[in-house]
Amino acid sequence: MSPHSARPRPLLDRFGRVHTDLRLSLTDRCNLRCTYCMPAEGLNWLPRTEVLTDDEVVRLVRIATRHLGIREVRLTGGEPLLRRGLPALVARLSALDPAPELSLTTNGIGLARCATALREAGLDRLNVSLDTLRPERFAEITRRDRLADVLEGLRAARDAGLAPVKVNAVPVRGVNDDEIPDLVAFAVEHGYRMRFIESMPLDAQGAWDRDRMVTATEILDRIGERFDLTPIGREGNAPAEEWWIAGTESVVGVIASVTRPFCGTCDRVRITADGQLRNCLFATEESDLRTLLRGDADDAAIEAAWRASVAGKGPGHAIDSADFRRPERPMSAIGG
Repeated sequence: MSPHSARPRPLLDRFGRVHTDLRLSLTDRCNLRCTYCMPAEGLNWLPRTEVLTDDEVVRLVRIATRHLGIREVRLTGGEPLLRRGLPALVARLSALDPAPELSLTTNGIGLARCATALREAGLDRLNVSLDTLRPERFAEITRRDRLADVLEGLRAARDAGLAPVKVNAVPVRGVNDDEIPDLVAFAVEHGYRMRFIESMPLDAQGAWDRDRMVTATEILDRIGERFDLTPIGREGNAPAEEWWIAGTESVVGVIASVTRPFCGTCDRVRITADGQLRNCLFATEESDLRTLLRGDADDAAIEAAWRASVAGKGPGHAIDSADFRRPERPMSAIGG
């Protein structure tokens, strides 16, 4: 038996929610410039000296799994495939005792070159962002003509065994909402799992407009125009509600973060690429783990800071409340 097999004390907040899911950003950089995320000129990226090193990432995940009960780790960005030596880092994380379930969220650019290496390193599954199937619209949304690369990356991930390959789309009214049924049909045809996400006020420009957000109800109505759906519900504390698509073996999911918030069962914490712990995607305060890491703090001190941050987590994001405050960092800097 492993000497570390004893179950750690749960990572609890004051509402009794147990946190077992870590979203860990590996970089704030991205090779796309999606209009709903950042301006055309991009953002001021973090200096490389401020980004966590591989050793620091591994140490934080080791503390998370061994002492805090974290069971799932999702690697995010920015665009995590821009992280140099990513397969080697994944291999180190998958070799931890206990090892977390490892997943990754990517825009798919460059995925064709590394999907097999990531699978062999121990990555379990991934999500690929894809908001349109039309090359000209893809170029308009992302400001890059790279749709063919994303589609190639999806095929490579599926062939490498990174199943189920999930495809994430953010419908925006008047931009790509007319493609909702087409995206579902595409996923059914190729064996991917389609998920739609309500747009959230996390863009760098502060231009989010609720009137342009396509709600979960609207998304389901659009899908229902072409497919018959049978509700499955939500798997555990997963953010997506899911439906079976009649006549297929496929499932479609909707993440209704704004209109059907699931804050009451949230089990996620986030660490930014520069080592700041966030107890909520919409948190307005952060806990500095990087300074502890670089200041020779022992594991117990880092664990204590982590527990203190989670203990102070609020009841929910309160987007519909007059008290709602947008986080200062945009999504690309927080990590998905």
